Amino acid sequence: MLRLAERITRSGMLSKAGADELVRTVALAKESSVRLGCAEMMAFATSAVREAGNSAEVLKRVAKETGVDLQVLSGEDEARYTFLAARRWYGWSAGNLLVLDIGGGSLEIAAGIDEDPDFAWSLPLGAGRLTRTRFTSDPPQRGEIESATEWLAEQLAPVARRVAKFGQPDRVVATSKTFRTLARLTGAAPSSAGPRVRRTLTEAGLRQLIAFISRMSAGDLAELEGVSPSRAHQLVAGALVAQATMRALSLPELEIGPWALREGVILRRLDQTNGGDHTVSSD
Repeated sequence: MLRLAERITRSGMLSKAGADELVRTVALAKESSVRLGCAEMMAFATSAVREAGNSAEVLKRVAKETGVDLQVLSGEDEARYTFLAARRWYGWSAGNLLVLDIGGGSLEIAAGIDEDPDFAWSLPLGAGRLTRTRFTSDPPQRGEIESATEWLAEQLAPVARRVAKFGQPDRVVATSKTFRTLARLTGAAPSSAGPRVRRTLTEAGLRQLIAFISRMSAGDLAELEGVSPSRAHQLVAGALVAQATMRALSLPELEIGPWALREGVILRRLDQTNGGDHTVSSD
């Protein structure tokens, strides 16, 4: 778990420690792909690498030391691939689909009635980024939480107005580990129940959860069932982003989707390999 969004320096550069860890991780992934006999390895980077001031330098170093050419996805591509994954999972019967995804560095929003969304946006509102830039203590101070909540509402207001122009969604789907964890903490089935179990996250449940977890340290949060120790420290920030998004878009409930960016990238690659021939479930 690299958490590169938290390894960006005040000057906007990926830190030396972050770059070192990135190189080691890519090298290990390449070794695994060779050992497992993979015919093709797809290596891509998202917001933290994309926005780092020394991105080009870091990418050159990765290529030189590992032989892997990391492809940097644009924010729009992140949103589009995630949307594709959700569309393939839920099928055409989902109608006008709205998809949300919270990563470490960014928030993706996409919607549409086809496989390619009518709009796809990426906002610098990730859980790791918010933790790094808005909080100074663990747990966050009450004033910091209130300030972050107000700031998020301001950032999302213009986006909400643009989303509203595309009409009411028939189905709202949230992907990513952040949303899955929040849903689990508000009563959704555990991952062991399988991907086809319907899981939801309500704004009311999220509001109650935030009141609870915002008083807990990262160490205490890591003890909660369903919370990954490596992500515990950014859980409060992720919850605030989720709540602000649901409020801005007037969403009382979200459905948690099992497929996200990774699956979307794989699906698009398979489409290209198969000449675009694919089938989408109708239910």
